[in-house]
Amino acid sequence: MQKKIMPEFKTADELAAHQLKGLKWTVAHAYDNSDIYRSRLDRAGIAPGAVNSLDDLTKLPFTTADDLKSGYPFPLRCVPFEKIIRIHSSSGTTGKRKNICYTQKDVDDWTKFFARAYKMAGVTSQDRVQIAVGYGVWTAGAGFQSACEKVGAMALPVGPGNVDMQCQFLVDLQATVLCCTASMGLLMAEEVNKRGLCDKINIKKVIYGSERSSVTMRKKISDLFGGAELFDITGMTELYGPGAGIECPDHDCIHYWGDYYILEILDPDTLKPVPEGEWGEMVVTTLCKEAVPLIRYRTRDITRIIPGQCTCGTIMPRHSRIKGRTDDMFKFRAVNIYPSNIDSILSEIPDVGSEYQIHLFRDDSDRDIMRLIIELSEGADKTANTDMAAKVTQLIKKKLLVTPKVEVADYGTLPRSERKSKRVFDSRLQEDSIV
Repeated sequence: MQKKIMPEFKTADELAAHQLKGLKWTVAHAYDNSDIYRSRLDRAGIAPGAVNSLDDLTKLPFTTADDLKSGYPFPLRCVPFEKIIRIHSSSGTTGKRKNICYTQKDVDDWTKFFARAYKMAGVTSQDRVQIAVGYGVWTAGAGFQSACEKVGAMALPVGPGNVDMQCQFLVDLQATVLCCTASMGLLMAEEVNKRGLCDKINIKKVIYGSERSSVTMRKKISDLFGGAELFDITGMTELYGPGAGIECPDHDCIHYWGDYYILEILDPDTLKPVPEGEWGEMVVTTLCKEAVPLIRYRTRDITRIIPGQCTCGTIMPRHSRIKGRTDDMFKFRAVNIYPSNIDSILSEIPDVGSEYQIHLFRDDSDRDIMRLIIELSEGADKTANTDMAAKVTQLIKKKLLVTPKVEVADYGTLPRSERKSKRVFDSRLQEDSIV
């Protein structure tokens, strides 16, 4: 069964031919079955038969999250209702939720390529997989579980939170793989150590997604779990769900499933392709998605294509770990900053922990202030707080050309969460703007 899970393409040309076939199908399918897509393609002067090469992709119009929200509750639907077997939804943090419809084929395809992700992480039928992510309308729980069952591993669907049950399952059921957010991974790793359970559990791998993690955070999770191997997994509700890509065993990239979608990297301002290897916005086009195909969907994620073939041996294309998003970037004194920039800098400094918060506000003179609260690592010297604050301030000033007000907190002071940790608190956004 597992041999059929991994892609069978032997060369990049074979993959490209498959992508062109899928692109032609997607454009024709969207044109024939969606008034919105048909209108967009007509305005762009693109008929389905006009797509003859992968280069024609750049002629196609973009799709955005606003298209999904404005089309609520069944946005961009391209199949009759009787073919829809499932609905998943985004978190809906702003405005209406982004509901996504699925046909049986969509669900089967998602399960198949998610199972590839498990296999790339080395998960087999001998593993017991503790799934500590959200169930319900979210894609996470359903995706992690169905793919786990596809590879024949034992699924332990605990869901998020409930630390007592998580610890009980780790000990009693001897889970070998933990699936979670990075924040939940850190929370559980610390909790296991706090309760003295290190010698009673059997975690070998942690597959995490949904949020970025720093080098320090990854090392902390691995160390506290006794050297567990970490795998960063990618995906989004719009693109089926999690499992659309995963870190390979060589741990230097994310492989994405190029036989299910095409990935472009564009300048988010000009929407033009950036040179290979440069950072930009990830834009995706699906190749066989039935219910809600995506044509040049702007994900807002920032990454870059890594050229060449990976040392792990697969020909599946690859990109860097997600650096940030075009919509969680903040501007401080004319400098564009992503939380991942802070992640990277803090990871360079010994005795600095993985948790931090950025508070942005304006003082009485209407001057922007950045207050950065960092946490010491476990066992660090608490008497060196002043020196530590000065060191962090100096390095951020050198690398980002801005000067924060750094405060050092004791280990364990900042809140942990089973969901995404909130990093940036920008009170400036609450003030009235003058046009």
